[in-house]
Amino acid sequence: MSPTSPSTTLFDSDLMSDPHGVYDRLRQASPVHCTTTPDGAPVWVVTRYQDVRAALTEPRLSLNKANARTVGRYQSSLPPELDAHLLNMDPPDHTRLRRLVAKAFTARHVENLRLRIQASTDELLSAITDQPADLMQALANPLPMVVICELLGIPAQDRRDFRAWTNSLLGPAPDAAVESRTAMREMHRYLVGIIAAKRARPTDDLLTAMIEAHDERDSLSESELVAMAFLILFAGYDNTVNLIGNATLAMLLHPEVMAAVRDGHTPIRAVLEETLRWNSPFTLGVRRFALENLTIGGVDIPAGGRVWVSLISANRDGQFEEPDRFRPERTPAHVGFGHGIHYCLGAPLARLESEIALTSLLKRFPDLQLAVSPGNLAWAPSFHRRGLMGLPVVW
Repeated sequence: MSPTSPSTTLFDSDLMSDPHGVYDRLRQASPVHCTTTPDGAPVWVVTRYQDVRAALTEPRLSLNKANARTVGRYQSSLPPELDAHLLNMDPPDHTRLRRLVAKAFTARHVENLRLRIQASTDELLSAITDQPADLMQALANPLPMVVICELLGIPAQDRRDFRAWTNSLLGPAPDAAVESRTAMREMHRYLVGIIAAKRARPTDDLLTAMIEAHDERDSLSESELVAMAFLILFAGYDNTVNLIGNATLAMLLHPEVMAAVRDGHTPIRAVLEETLRWNSPFTLGVRRFALENLTIGGVDIPAGGRVWVSLISANRDGQFEEPDRFRPERTPAHVGFGHGIHYCLGAPLARLESEIALTSLLKRFPDLQLAVSPGNLAWAPSFHRRGLMGLPVVW
């Protein structure tokens, strides 16, 4: 395929079933590919490590969709009510909003959540009694939901719909935008209601603190308040689900690594960092739009062109020695959480949750094994994330 003239879309079933193989071929062919989304909108996909890092910090690539000059139905935007969040903003608005919520996600503040996360993990693991057990349903899915909802102050009885809403937003089909907008409007209605309830009866949580920033300090608008609550729920949940699942699978596929972790020779954090490189939960960074004509990797991109940076491709580039091997002893240099001013705000929380989940899992089930062959594992049908539909295990 020519890197400058779109022909057929790269975003087909092959990319979902074998993203590492497809992106390996793309990297070899060209650093940037002009292709189309499933509904025919043109998009430039950046695949090589150095170009991806450069694109993630390129000020001429905007996150604000107002700078787009192409229109497509495929996940083109959230409903307008949910647009005013960090992943659709450039400085200075991005700087202001990020500073407002960043304190809740510092390493020190997140560490204060350790006991609560440990208690939730122990409760979930204690409920695992039957074999085989699905670790996605028993641990990876529920734990991040409990943690992020407790952080925000979402009542337990209101959490059941968030996974369905998340799946709708990330659906890969060309007509998924309609379903996605419906789900997001349902989430919007819920968030407006919970914000009203917390205004009437404040509680000690992040959402109440954000409401106070709006009501008392005028630090963010009403639309920003709702949209930021959505972003924290959505991103803080789904990304951690897939990090826990992918890291657990990596150890199951590499029993020598599992043994080294269990015996204390390999830190669980090293496994997590290598998972973020080797099988990153985030396949594509947030879409960007060229503010002017520019060139990436020798490929010209017109002003207004939509750019997707492939994190999963960059992390398997020849930048890394034996990039297809899982080697936790590496020095972390991945872009699994992004890079630059849009680096994942919730990275410390995702790391802590995953560390506690995996450490506790191996302590309770030291001889854990896959209950099926790796080829029979089902992956979520998405171009944007890399996550398991199920992870059956025995012990």
